[in-house]
Amino acid sequence: MRTQADKAARFRELHQRPGAFIIPNPWDAGTAKLLAAMGFEALATTSLGLANTLGSATVSLDAIIENCRVIADATDLPVNADLENCGADDPRTAAKAITRAAEAGVVGGSIEDSTGNPQHPIYDFSLAVERVQAAVEAARALPFPFTLTARAENFLYGRKDLDDTIKRLQAFEAAGADVLYSPGLYDIGTIKTVVSAVKRPFNLVMGFADPTLTVEQLSAAGVKRISVGGAMERHALAAFLRCAREMKDQGAFSFVRDMAPVKEIREMFAAGQA
Repeated sequence: MRTQADKAARFRELHQRPGAFIIPNPWDAGTAKLLAAMGFEALATTSLGLANTLGSATVSLDAIIENCRVIADATDLPVNADLENCGADDPRTAAKAITRAAEAGVVGGSIEDSTGNPQHPIYDFSLAVERVQAAVEAARALPFPFTLTARAENFLYGRKDLDDTIKRLQAFEAAGADVLYSPGLYDIGTIKTVVSAVKRPFNLVMGFADPTLTVEQLSAAGVKRISVGGAMERHALAAFLRCAREMKDQGAFSFVRDMAPVKEIREMFAAGQA
């Protein structure tokens, strides 16, 4: 197994090589192992996917950290953590989540400017920047190169203010963030505008973008890292609901024809752990 320092170095290399790479989002050990067996080079957690598995609309920082531990331990791949707002408004308190995530085994993680408060969903600009600065300090204090991602969440909360979003991303970059991220960007034109406004690697989440876009197109636009957030878990839930509705509404079970073969899954679990 690779050491955490080895994983951290490998994760940095993925951000430095030419072109974009896909970082899919498992939500438990099983999905992490399946993705590793398929040859993906890094993984990212999903707080939405985790919340759904817990039957909740929200998820605590403690649960997020434990999920980080489970996924980081499941394979030999570098793991990036979706830490939401790092569990606190105060910059120093929020920064402690970076340290906790590293202790759980991940080699990268994000801090976002979403408050979790529907009445005031986005932190004021100055506080948002202070929070990133504190997270950068926590990341730099670690004994390996932790890759810190700073997220500007405007577009997810109906604030489609491109100028403010770019201003925030540029400020997060100046504060020392290694990767920049603005979920909710949809079309290739807007994506190009945002990517060209920053110099650090940019993460695009396809769960909210035009689904016809390809890796080739996004790479040409300057995107470095492509994630899917909770999209795969939600797709799995959609299949689950189709099965349940067929049983409940039709008294039928045709879905069993589409089951993944047990032998294949077990072989992939074994490969993903190797």
